[in-house]
Parts: sequence; structure tokens; C-alpha cells
Amino acid sequence: MDLNRIKQLSGEYKRENGLSLATRAVHADANVDSHSAVAPALHTSTTYRFADDPEELVPFKDLDPERALGSHAYVRYTSPNMVRFEAVLTSILGGPALTYSSGLAAFHAILVLLNPRRIAIGGGYHGCHGVIKMVSRMTGLETLPLDCDASQLQPGDIIHVETPLNPTGEAINLQHYADKAHKAGAFLTIDATFGPPPLQNPFGFGADIVLHSGTKYFGGHSDMLCGILAVNPKHDFLLKLHSDRVYLGSVEGNMESWLGMRSLRTLELRVTRQSATATALVTWLHNQLQDSSTAAHRVVEQVHHASLQAEATKEDSWLRKQMPNGYGPIFSITLKDANLAKRLPSKLRLFQHATSLGGVESLIEWRAMTNTSIDQRLVRLSIGVEALEDLTWDLQQGLEALGKETLPEKQYSDTI
Repeated sequence: MDLNRIKQLSGEYKRENGLSLATRAVHADANVDSHSAVAPALHTSTTYRFADDPEELVPFKDLDPERALGSHAYVRYTSPNMVRFEAVLTSILGGPALTYSSGLAAFHAILVLLNPRRIAIGGGYHGCHGVIKMVSRMTGLETLPLDCDASQLQPGDIIHVETPLNPTGEAINLQHYADKAHKAGAFLTIDATFGPPPLQNPFGFGADIVLHSGTKYFGGHSDMLCGILAVNPKHDFLLKLHSDRVYLGSVEGNMESWLGMRSLRTLELRVTRQSATATALVTWLHNQLQDSSTAAHRVVEQVHHASLQAEATKEDSWLRKQMPNGYGPIFSITLKDANLAKRLPSKLRLFQHATSLGGVESLIEWRAMTNTSIDQRLVRLSIGVEALEDLTWDLQQGLEALGKETLPEKQYSDTI
């Protein structure tokens, strides 16, 4: 696939050539499909034959850069699975996209590409902070607070925003940070893992580079590891990122690329269902907290989610504009104490106690299991595709079981 085709695929976020996001997720790789099979084939080869005719042999150093992206020679450069996967990603993300072996590998690629002197970053995924610390040992990269004064930023620096935020699922105003970054000549990079298409389009609010942990919603089945970068079409970053990836060695595997293609076909169906269910559960839980007779009121301190932010109720707010199609399938609960948070997952029957998120199955995690810096009272919930009524029942019975352990039997019965 050449660079012109990549630019064409990036197209308009909502519709390209009259086709919706859902349709492009199924058909955007048609131009690189060389087989009559309806389902994409899995190519496992790591190497590919060169042309039989000596006159057609062109050494890589002499190859047109635009042709290099579609000339299969070795899997670290490109592969049939990868090219098809990236074709669909480019179309649905609204900018040229590349895949990586993991989300953190993709984040590392951003720092290698831009080589900033300073990065302004808030909370969110602890793994990104780990990468920053590692890079700082080599480059002296300085970490600034996300809301640092704009005068502390210089041209070429980065403001990195994660929205919705890990682990709470709360949203951050992208346009605000885009204006701040660009005024200083800095770049705005966005981790949009918790808000995949069709929930938000960071390029529409000034993002320069968008990061996704494809392990989550793009994979969608808890069976692949993947990172994704998409570049705002106004930047000419793609070929440099591609070259860097070759030598960083952070290429995605054949199987993962194939699994990614399989999963993208149902991305919109899954994400819209999961987001709607999560918002309904958040509303139910929030209402439970207002009633002193409920088990939730007894053991839960607070519910966190973008739908509970004040801006969600305002018709013309930045949040309504930024997330017009739903507020995300992740939310968190702060329990009354750490012991309750640790024990809640064991009371549930449908929610599985595991880290990660974005799969078809609902997960709950006592977040302190994998993030030592987090409030130990917090649990994170990733909503799958199960029925709302079943997940509501599971949370209800789990909270009731937990509540019974906090009070003597008679006193508990009197409270509910």
C-alpha cells in the first residue's frame, strides 16, 4: 500500500466516499486483499521471495519510500496481515496508522520520534510513566505536571493527555490542551485507549498523534497484544515512524495482526453496546448511593465515570462535543475502605477478577494488584457485551454479600 493510498484512507472521520465507520471497518482493506476468500487469510511467513527477474530487483536503499511500505521482504518491515490491519486502522482513525508490539512500544516510538526535552503529563496509565523514566535516563527528558504553566514548554515538547482517564473513566478537555501545546510550539499526544471509535476523534480537537493500546478495544477478545499510533494528516511523520519501527524491532506479530483484522469488523457494535451498558450501570449505582437503605450506600464511597461529570449534563459542553456517541465502557468505584475493595471481586459471579480491559467479557480489578500508586480503595470495571440486567444483578448480589460481612446479621437486615 503506497503513501497516497494511506492518505486517502485517512479521509474524513465520519464518512469516506459515503461509507460509515462501521462499513469501513469491514471494507477499508479491500484494496490490499489479493485473495477471493471472504475472511482474511493468516500469513505466518517471516520472509518473502524477491522478484525472479534480476532486472526487477531494487535494493532497499534505492527503493522509492512510498513503495517501501507495501513491498514485502521481511516481517519486521511489512507483512500482508499487518498492511491490511493498518489499512482499516488508517481509515477509522482518520490519520495514517502503524501497529506496534504493545501500547507501551507505541508510546516509546512517540518519544523516539519527537525526542522532546520536556513532557507534561498527568495521572493515567502507570506504564507510560515507566517509559518516561527509562527514556529520561538516556536523554534527560524532564517531566512536568499536566497543568504546568505554558511558559515552561518549548517548541518540540509534548503535552500527553489520556482521555478517558485510566482507571476512573473520566474525560479531559482535549481542545484546552491542544491550544496550550500549539501556542508553545509543542505537540499534543493523546492516549485514547478508553475512548475508541466511534466514541471520540482526537484529531478533531487538535491532537498531533493518537495512541491506542490495541490490546483493549481494537482486539476486543482478550487474546492479542498490540499498540497503535495514528498521525494527524497535517504531519509528515509516517515514513520516519516506519523506519524507526524497523530498528526498534517493535513490530506486531503475524497472528496479532490477523486477530486485529478479525476484531475490527465488530468494533462499533461492541464499543457502542459496552459504552451504553456501562453508562446505565453507572447511573444505577449512583442512584443507589443516594438511598441509605441500599447495600451500595453501605459499602461504596463514590462512582467515577465521564457520564457523571458536570459537563455531561450541559448541551453545548466540551464533553458532549468531544464524546458525542457515548462516555466509554470503563468506570471505577471507590469503596469505603481498602479491605472492602479487595474483597468485592470475589463476591461477583459474572465479572472476572483480572487486569486489562476492552474484551467481550466484563472484568473487575482491585487496581492495587497492578498499580502500587493507586488508592487501594478503588476497583476498576471493564464492561463487556453481556446483558445489562445480568450485570446489574451480579453487582447487586455482590454488594449485598459484601454488606452482610460488614455488619452483624440483624443489624444488616435492619439497614436494608
